[in-house]
Amino acid sequence: MYEVSTVGIDLAKNVIQIHGVDAEGEVVVRRQLRRSQFLAFFEGRTSCLIGIEACSGAHHWGRRLQEMGHEVRLMPPSYVKPYVKRNKTDAADAEAICEAVTRPSMRFVPVKSEADSAALMLHRARDFLVGQVTQVGNAIRAHMAEFGIVTAKGSKRVASLAEDLDTLPEAARLPLRALFDQLGETQRRIDGLTEEIEEVHRQNEVSRRLASIPGVGVLTATAIAATTPDVSNFSSARDYAAWLGLTPKQHSTGGKPRSGGISKMGNRYIRRLLYLGAMAQIMVRRRSRHSGTDWLSRKLETKETRVVAIALANRMARTIYALLRDGTSYRPRVAAE
Repeated sequence: MYEVSTVGIDLAKNVIQIHGVDAEGEVVVRRQLRRSQFLAFFEGRTSCLIGIEACSGAHHWGRRLQEMGHEVRLMPPSYVKPYVKRNKTDAADAEAICEAVTRPSMRFVPVKSEADSAALMLHRARDFLVGQVTQVGNAIRAHMAEFGIVTAKGSKRVASLAEDLDTLPEAARLPLRALFDQLGETQRRIDGLTEEIEEVHRQNEVSRRLASIPGVGVLTATAIAATTPDVSNFSSARDYAAWLGLTPKQHSTGGKPRSGGISKMGNRYIRRLLYLGAMAQIMVRRRSRHSGTDWLSRKLETKETRVVAIALANRMARTIYALLRDGTSYRPRVAAE
């Protein structure tokens, strides 16, 4: 059996392309395997370095290959794309992955455990249902407005429109009742998933520590604990904030640095949760009408609210990095008397 040192794997639904090289970099295998043949190919082989794009199913295969003793590294697809030489094919993608995984400057995605994957699935399913609630609510508002019935903004106000169903023509009541029933059932499912997320939070020590940060609630804490429990891949707190897309986008050339808005790269879901947590802190501060002298109060006096929210979300990300790195809980800074 030929010795394989590094393998690049391009995953698909039914077929998997592999590209393997030996210790000298010579190509020793280039094959397309069915899903049923994939694990059998690696059984009994000497431990090797395996590169996979971080896509659907990658964490499952990564766990299985790690159980066999292989070193598995997942990479963002956007970081692999520059290594594709010409036309995009499965074989070319596998070759590019094999090349990219050996680069010393490459950044990798940790292989998630089954528990972390399950926790993130709760978040994705809940977020999907929240979107459905918004869609159904907008449909109800539009249909009721056709008969001159409107209500104030807010998803909770939509349910109150059901009281006016009896004033509508008979032909309009049946479809609207179906939409109201779907709205109520979807909301109950969201509540059930939220309870499951809260249970995950209670059982996860990392999540409980993260929730001690102001503005970081149960949703944010559990999402981060399942996504980035280990921040050793990041060289600094700013690096972690940049990974979340909370730092200015750079476009510099000819020695002229130019910074724009935030890059919006990385995990969109976590970035949105941090932004909402920052906005919640700002709204509480504004309602209190307390003119303090801390960083947040000074920024609110001179900057636009949304700009301050992004800056506060960046600070929250840096605090999260410090807690994950040091294994500590949040301790508020005591103002000097």
